[in-house]
Amino acid sequence: MEPIGTALIGLGKVAETHARALATLPQSRFVAVCDPVPERADAFARTYGVRAYHRPEDLLDDPDVQAVSVCTPHPTHAEVAIKAAAAGRHVLVEKPMAIRLADCDAMIAAAAATHVKLAVVSQRRLYEPVVRVHEAIVQGRIGSPALGELVVLGWRSEDYYRLDPWRGTWRGEGGGLLVTQVTHHLDLFQWLMGPVTELFGYWDNLNHPSIEVEDTAVAVLRFANGALGSIVASNSQKPGLYGRIHVHGTNGASVGVQVESGSAFISGVTTAAAPPINDLWTVPGEEDRLPAWQLEDTERAAVVDIMTEYHRRQIEDFLLAIQEDRAPMVTGEEGRKSVELFTAIYRSQRDHAPVSFPVAPEAEA
Repeated sequence: MEPIGTALIGLGKVAETHARALATLPQSRFVAVCDPVPERADAFARTYGVRAYHRPEDLLDDPDVQAVSVCTPHPTHAEVAIKAAAAGRHVLVEKPMAIRLADCDAMIAAAAATHVKLAVVSQRRLYEPVVRVHEAIVQGRIGSPALGELVVLGWRSEDYYRLDPWRGTWRGEGGGLLVTQVTHHLDLFQWLMGPVTELFGYWDNLNHPSIEVEDTAVAVLRFANGALGSIVASNSQKPGLYGRIHVHGTNGASVGVQVESGSAFISGVTTAAAPPINDLWTVPGEEDRLPAWQLEDTERAAVVDIMTEYHRRQIEDFLLAIQEDRAPMVTGEEGRKSVELFTAIYRSQRDHAPVSFPVAPEAEA
């Protein structure tokens, strides 16, 4: 098949990861980049030998552009993605899909109207230890999920929030810990546990007085299959402890993955990341597999860059979905689910009440 003409909109810290994939994947013909800062766009374009644009509208007028990666700040994802879909371009959006459910729904509708693919980055679904947990659940090796635990105890310093002026603000970021640091974990949690029916949550800023948004959140959940779950997340454990998901089944078996040790990496900033590993496994007849898997995953991390390889694989899946005319790995509907979860936690705190699912958009104030 002919390679797809690809472009990149938004040249912030994660952009380099997308650009490397678009420049090297055989399914891609990388043709253009766009950023409102002319010097940044022009320098990036020179590095990759592509055309530079300073407005998304101009890039979308380029007839060679067939698909775009949207790597702009969270609150602008919807506007850019909708314009791209309306122009007939396939769209891959960085996480989170958007900061409002209404925006997610508008993005999904725009893609459906022009019959283009819409995908959302959730590359951690491809981590081998995560895949093992998912397969064990799908295959019924733990019975069915009965209890799920998501615990993320990380760290973000004042220097982190100074990296970009939008960080740590409601206007620029649309939220805090839940929107930026825990979105991937929320996606994995609901992917493994299944649909949520009700959530009660709290959030607060307990350790970061210089920012507007939350650094801590907790929630309890009821899932459609009757399972219970809990979320405990914080950005206040220096220098960062771990991010873990454990799922306990109706047959008494438990499976788990430590997605990261320490704090989650920052794309374009972190230079090395610890490998994800399975940290809990009591499936009958499989109890002795954990050491071998941990060794395998540790050895893989010595030769594979965790911070870029799984992005590359998901971008490849997105391009193959276009060529093969199939759904991408993480559709817009799937990407919406993590936005639904953090929206429910914010609303539960606001209303001092549990939130039932599905969660509907609200009119903006």
